[in-house]
Amino acid sequence: MALIDITRSAPIATPFAWAASVPAKLTSWNEARATRKALSQLSVRELDDIGLIPGDIDRIGR
Repeated sequence: MALIDITRSAPIATPFAWAASVPAKLTSWNEARATRKALSQLSVRELDDIGLIPGDIDRIGR
């Protein structure tokens, strides 16, 4: 006897499915921007205290 599960529905792809990810992407971008800004305001000595060099700022902000 075969059993077919009809309780699950396939996800419906809509032309605007990309719109659901926009707020998360904007939030992520803004957090990276704020991190880069805060780190770039630190002196070389302050960066060294937290184990970073100025070249690390862009890599960390991504």
